[in-house]
Amino acid sequence: MRRAAPALEAALAQLEAAQLRRTRVTVRQRADAARTLTLADGRELVDFSSNDYLGLARHPALARAMSACAAGAGAGSGASHLITGHGAEHDRLEEELAEFTHRERALLFSTGYMANLAVMTALAGRGERALLDRLCHASLIDGARLSGATLARYRHADAGDAARLAEADPGHTVLLATDGVFSMDGDLAPLPALARCARAHDLWLVVDDAHGLGVIGASGGGVLEHYGLGSEAVPVLVGTLGKAFGSFGAFVAGSAALIEFLIQKARTYLYTTALPQPVAAATRAALALIRQESGRRERLAALIARFRAAAAAAAVPLAPSATPIQPIVLGSAAAALAAQRQLAAAGFWVVAIRPPTVPPGSARLRVTLSAAHTEAQVDALAEQLGSACRAARSAARSA
Repeated sequence: MRRAAPALEAALAQLEAAQLRRTRVTVRQRADAARTLTLADGRELVDFSSNDYLGLARHPALARAMSACAAGAGAGSGASHLITGHGAEHDRLEEELAEFTHRERALLFSTGYMANLAVMTALAGRGERALLDRLCHASLIDGARLSGATLARYRHADAGDAARLAEADPGHTVLLATDGVFSMDGDLAPLPALARCARAHDLWLVVDDAHGLGVIGASGGGVLEHYGLGSEAVPVLVGTLGKAFGSFGAFVAGSAALIEFLIQKARTYLYTTALPQPVAAATRAALALIRQESGRRERLAALIARFRAAAAAAAVPLAPSATPIQPIVLGSAAAALAAQRQLAAAGFWVVAIRPPTVPPGSARLRVTLSAAHTEAQVDALAEQLGSACRAARSAARSA
């Protein structure tokens, strides 16, 4: 142990020197109406880094549902789903999520990470091969590695490259996985072409639509609704509940046989305490709002268009994205951190995203928009981003 401590300190010092060491920020208060955060040091900043795309996280309907359920069910589930932890609210939410996604069944998980580990380890194994987009979420990559299958990664959003890899070893390739909306770039996976590839090679197609469900599509059905794809094209759908739903947890939706198989085989379902029922109740309230209030998605789409127009006018180098995720790639970790500090001084919370979350040389600011933002906040952010980008370009020339 005495020998290990200096090694840890040296590793931390290396991260610090490379400006890759992460620090937590304590939020003392959130004011939903203005999308502002009050940090522990007293600063009040407009939050442009949350994944609360529809502004539901602090909606009173969710708080009421959670409180009412907790009065009867308590704060915790007390056991795994297969012992005594599965309650009526879990049942109702799974049924409603299955209906929402047009699937036979849905299965709740405590986190999206656990849902992806469950799917990947249950559907692929030793002696088999899994294909993943090069920019897939870490949980899909970790799931593939834990499965024991050989992991092959195709070029980002390149269905042709995925097909080439599938054809290279058709006897062992069993699964193709992708994000629906890529969390750091905001672009959509080419699902129609990937579905054709999966069908041609008899592969499971797994789509993690964490950042699409609730946001994309006329009814919030996500990337599958956007492309008009059903369960035959995409048999395994993973969704999370802590983003557009404003709650917590995740689910897998698919055929009755798939869900029953996961109940029997998914270690991240079998060996953990069930999601608290009050959280499930709050999620049911969020799902009802998502289905009833299309105006939130319409407002969000209008704010995305407004932001992109204002950012273009301010010479901000936006990546092509029609989603709430709007990345500004600045290159180095130092440039991204400097821009984050400049924006914070101007009253905006936009977090710098650095390797290993994104590839080396592509550190960025990741702006996320919400239906709860105001037009004035969006316009002011675009103006400040223009200033921050000019400062980053000037620093790069001087380096």
